[in-house]
Amino acid sequence: MRTIANFVMILVAVTLFAACGNSEKPVADDAHAGHNHVAGEGHDSAPVEKKAVAVSLKDNKLNAVYQHYVRLTNALVSSDITEAKVAVNAIELGSKALTNGGALATLAAKIGAAKDIDAQRTLYADLSTDFIERVKSSGLNAGEIYVEYCPMALHDKGATWLSNQKEIRNPYFGESMMTCGEVKETLK
Repeated sequence: MRTIANFVMILVAVTLFAACGNSEKPVADDAHAGHNHVAGEGHDSAPVEKKAVAVSLKDNKLNAVYQHYVRLTNALVSSDITEAKVAVNAIELGSKALTNGGALATLAAKIGAAKDIDAQRTLYADLSTDFIERVKSSGLNAGEIYVEYCPMALHDKGATWLSNQKEIRNPYFGESMMTCGEVKETLK
C-alpha cells in the first residue's frame, strides 16, 4: 500500500511538473511577451486571464490519473498512437490505486493494446464515460472541466469527453473534424 501511495505521489509530481511546463507556452504570444513583466499595468492582465486555471480534483488519486487522461485526449486529437499508449499505460497504473479502479484499468489496457488510432478512439469513448462519472463524483478544488460532445463520433452514435478548455478539439476525429462538437456541461 505504501508503494502505491509513493507511486501516486511521484506520478502527481511528474504530472504537475509536465503540466507547468506545458501551460506556460500558449499563454503569451510574441506581442504580449514583454508586457507581463511590467509592474502596475492593469491592462496586461487580460491575456493572463484567458489562460485556463489549473484543474484540481478533490480526489488526489483521481486527479493524478486525470492528468494522464488529458494527455491521452491530446494524443488522440493529434492522432499520435504512440503518445496515446504512453498515456494509457499511466492511466492503467494509476487506476489501480483508485476505488473500483479495475474497470478503468482494463479500459486503459485495451486502448494500449489497440492496433490503430481508430480502435483507440472507439475505446476512448467508454474510458471517457467512466472518467466523467468519476470527476462528477469527486468534484473540483479549482478550475473548470467541460463535458464536450460530438454527435458524429462512433459512426453517428455520438460520444463525450472531458476537456480543460471550452474550445472544441475533437479526439474522435483529430484534424479531419477538429471543431466538431459542443460543450454539454461545465463542471466547477
